[in-house]
Amino acid sequence: MTLHVTTPVQQADTAIVDFWNAVLAPKFIKYRHIMVGGLSRHSAAVMGALDIPRDAHVLDVGCGFGDTAIEIANRHCPDGQVTGIDCCQTFLNHAWHAAEMSWTPNVRFARGDAEQGLEQRAYDYVFARFGTMFFTNPVRGLRAMRMALKPGGRIAHIVWRQRADNPWLNTPHQIVRGFLPAPGADGLNCGPGPFSMANEDTTRAQMEAAGFTDITFRRIDAKVLVGRDIDEAIAFQLAIGPAGETFREAGPLAEARRGEIEAALADLFTSVETTRDGLWMDSSSWLITARNPV
Repeated sequence: MTLHVTTPVQQADTAIVDFWNAVLAPKFIKYRHIMVGGLSRHSAAVMGALDIPRDAHVLDVGCGFGDTAIEIANRHCPDGQVTGIDCCQTFLNHAWHAAEMSWTPNVRFARGDAEQGLEQRAYDYVFARFGTMFFTNPVRGLRAMRMALKPGGRIAHIVWRQRADNPWLNTPHQIVRGFLPAPGADGLNCGPGPFSMANEDTTRAQMEAAGFTDITFRRIDAKVLVGRDIDEAIAFQLAIGPAGETFREAGPLAEARRGEIEAALADLFTSVETTRDGLWMDSSSWLITARNPV
């Protein structure tokens, strides 16, 4: 199978993009099986709700390892074309390989940052799974996604709801915060974070400011995998997400208290749903859809 490479627009990387590539990407790759397979129940609910024409040209923003772009290409628009973009080249290398292994000729990938601008009026549908939450300027990023749509085109993006409805991230974070201070204002981070679009009113206002109409919010609840066993669940939380950020930024203090923190997290994970696949915890997201006005 021959896949044609999309030539990305040359863009200067921001400090956050540099941080994703240098610090977070290796952690995400290590736990790829959790970041992709762990969302299987959640993704099944989301993908079943998408209404994408079979001949659509689709843009997947923040495509990561390419699993959503490949599924959209195969499931929703076999007669169309899907382009996935991400700011992390290492993610895209995995995405290209996955597309080749799955024999998906109508998907392609390119390095890009939506906040730096996208090709305009080029797509029928724009999709993003857990990527828009990390926009440093949400309205600018959302506006670029709208401008990438043809008149009348549609967007669907998925973001996490409030912390209380996402114990898989929130509870370990609270446990770690019981031992360590919050990261400082000058600490390195991935951007606004996973809960930056949790509030419906705020996010609706951002969507409206970006120029979208017909905005709808649909709540999706599903369990997510947090590790194949307790040891991996602990390691995952201390590497990625709010707990991982707190642990990383605490430096030597975190290492000094690692034993206590791991014991407390182990107590938590002994009480969660366990299957032969691993440990599962509750999560909740918004599926947000809207339209680019004609």
